[in-house]
Amino acid sequence: MTASNPCVLVDGSSWLHRAFNALPALSTKTGEPTGALYGVLNMLRRLLADYRPDYLAVVFDAPGKTFRHEQFADYKAHRPPMDPLLVQQIEPLHACIRALGLPLLQVGGVEADDVIGTLTQQAIAKGLPVLIVSGDKDLAQLVGERVRMLDTMKNLVTDVAGVEQKFGVPPALIVDWLALVGDTSDNIPGVPGVGPVTAAKWLRQYGSLDALIADAAAITGKIGEKLRAGLEQLPLSRQLATLDCQVALPVAFEELRPAPPDTATLRTLYERFEFRAWLRDLSSASPANPAPAPTQPALDFQETPAEPVTYQLVLDRPTFEEWLTRLQAADLFAFDTETTSLNYLDARIVGVSFAVNPCEAAYVPLAHDYPGAPDQLSREWVLERLRPLLEDPARPKLGQHLKYDSHVLANHGITLRGIRHDTLLESYVLDSTARHDMDSLAERHLKLRTIHFEDVAGKGAKQLTFNQVALEQAGPYAAEDADVTLRLHRCLWPRLEREPGLRRLYEELEIPLIDVLARMERIGVRVDAAALRQQSGELAKRLWELEQQAHDLAGGRFNLGSPKQLQVILFERMGLPSGKKTATGQASTAEDVLQELALNYPLPKVILEHRSLSKLKSTYTDRLPEQIHPQTGRVHTSYHQAVASTGRLSSSDPNLQNIPIRTAEGRRIRQAFVPEPGWVMLAADYSQIELRIMAHLSGDEGLLRAFATGADV
Repeated sequence: MTASNPCVLVDGSSWLHRAFNALPALSTKTGEPTGALYGVLNMLRRLLADYRPDYLAVVFDAPGKTFRHEQFADYKAHRPPMDPLLVQQIEPLHACIRALGLPLLQVGGVEADDVIGTLTQQAIAKGLPVLIVSGDKDLAQLVGERVRMLDTMKNLVTDVAGVEQKFGVPPALIVDWLALVGDTSDNIPGVPGVGPVTAAKWLRQYGSLDALIADAAAITGKIGEKLRAGLEQLPLSRQLATLDCQVALPVAFEELRPAPPDTATLRTLYERFEFRAWLRDLSSASPANPAPAPTQPALDFQETPAEPVTYQLVLDRPTFEEWLTRLQAADLFAFDTETTSLNYLDARIVGVSFAVNPCEAAYVPLAHDYPGAPDQLSREWVLERLRPLLEDPARPKLGQHLKYDSHVLANHGITLRGIRHDTLLESYVLDSTARHDMDSLAERHLKLRTIHFEDVAGKGAKQLTFNQVALEQAGPYAAEDADVTLRLHRCLWPRLEREPGLRRLYEELEIPLIDVLARMERIGVRVDAAALRQQSGELAKRLWELEQQAHDLAGGRFNLGSPKQLQVILFERMGLPSGKKTATGQASTAEDVLQELALNYPLPKVILEHRSLSKLKSTYTDRLPEQIHPQTGRVHTSYHQAVASTGRLSSSDPNLQNIPIRTAEGRRIRQAFVPEPGWVMLAADYSQIELRIMAHLSGDEGLLRAFATGADV
């Protein structure tokens, strides 16, 4: 067996709950719920295509209590009953998995995690690499030299270094860490008041929980008191967090080989649950229509050293000229800017970096001004030398989020042209649901932990701006940005080239859109600040009136913005029926709960109106005038190409997409966006485009009829 075909162990119970909570409440025409069913099967189909495992098991929790309930009667005691809509999907899911020919395991008296732990040990004993598919932190204790975890929701593979980066301790100390921190979802007590950071710090210092307990008297301050107060329950917490890797399984390991799918049963199930696209796949499956090649890069289960890199700090003209000659001769080069601000209109260049070959890059510092900073090249001279190259549309450039860099260059009078590739968009087009920041992409595709900004600039209130960062730290960080961008492109671009449809989307829509959005952002939008301030005053008056009305209905004064006080008023004092619970078991005052209550009771209706107007006031009528740029007199939002998984644009600072249109107050805010004198403002929008696409692809008769007759879908 090769490292590209690991033994894949799927935490089916985790997948089921995450899919149920993440996806819409889909159902068939007869009302059978299918959202979680579809979500799990879709992830499973993709997993099989990506990894094509020789051994696989989909593991679910068995009904009933486990041995941990005997150890601790309150284990998972506060969990609410499973949603009936989720319960209805469990058996159909099991039937579909078995029909796919995949081994499915449920073992009474233990949890799915224990079964996965046992199978992991069996696979290791046979010399096989293991891929555990789950986002459950309890399973991190199993990660090792030949064991990885895959979180499909984040498309993130975690190895030993990844566990330590995430939790602050290696896999061998995860159980001790869980014992200290506890687990609210499983009701593992832990030590109240001890958080993840403190637990990791202690374990790194002492090396184990036992050593920490032995020296607990030496821990000073209130945190030491909390530790000593929780010593009695620590052994129990550790016992509950430890996986049982010696479970007696109902099958031999060799029985975990996937079998051919039962096509007839799958067809019956897919017809029942109206999975039409998968039905078409069944019909087209033949030797002439083989399964697509894996899109997931092969997993490397060997601990290999990082590739050596050569990063150069450029402080003199001859060295810069050498690099400029290399850039001019390159077919493609990666380019990045380091700046004083994330605000694209205000940012000034601190330095520039570039790479032509993988693992080789340069950083040219231009404006580091901390005390004792070495002499640097003139920013004006360097940018003028780079101008012909950067403004030449025939010279292809590569970057990560080049729209921002184009703004920064424009602040210095340079128009960036010739954007050929952007790794942010390459990742987005390949998988719109993943994270596309460079650090995440490097970890996912290159198995590389990059230098993070906080590593060189610090965190919080004491964080430095980049011009204050010493060149010893700034140089490798900035050069790595260009180098990693180039390496990511060489990983992602071949995958796009193999997909003609995606490549066309990337080259003909996403890349040209960079310049369009940059121009839109830079021009900005004019707003009538006086009109907004007038509306803000009117909203303040209306909010005061609603507060008085709410106090009268409640029989006393209370803070309308306090969920706790609102719980007391609605459910204890007034005795209104409570709906769903919060994570802590309290009656929820969320908007959907209040909307249901508002149908029959006046106070929830008043609270909802108060919340709505308060949000409008704070987010728009108060905030928008403050966001008018002093130099342009306009509001400048940021448009994001790689955020919405549906392919839509999104905007932030300010968000111009969520201004209500169904209320009079929302429409007044929209009227404050005005054109220049003599100009007109044109608004264009697709009408329910996603629903129309869904109607076309699904062939649903009801949807098709509604659109054909002009009904309000």
